[in-house]
Amino acid sequence: MFQLDLKSRKTIYEQIVDNLKELMIAEVLKPEDKLPSVRELSKTLTVNPNTIQKAYRELEYQGYVYTVTGLGTFVAAPNKAEINPVQLEEIITRIKTDIRELCFLGLSFEEIKKMILQLIEKRGENK
Repeated sequence: MFQLDLKSRKTIYEQIVDNLKELMIAEVLKPEDKLPSVRELSKTLTVNPNTIQKAYRELEYQGYVYTVTGLGTFVAAPNKAEINPVQLEEIITRIKTDIRELCFLGLSFEEIKKMILQLIEKRGENK
């Protein structure tokens, strides 16, 4: 499924959250797909089950998954009606930081704009 980087500055649970979100955004995991149980993923990744549980709780809080008691955890359908303003602000802050970093690396605003538009167009083709 994915690899964890034990040398990363990110905690293990954050890496699990990020990896699962990437799989959902890339539509490798589709809405209503069942995620592995906490025990299964814990064994696969050789990680404490509490860490997996924490990652699943965070994903549920962010609206990426939902849990049905006795059945498991499932990928949620994208919710276009309700946008979490806190989550939106965090994403905008990350984008601003990344744009500043690209400028620091020597790219012009025009080059950055072109790259972002290409990424948006590519995302549109993948839908």
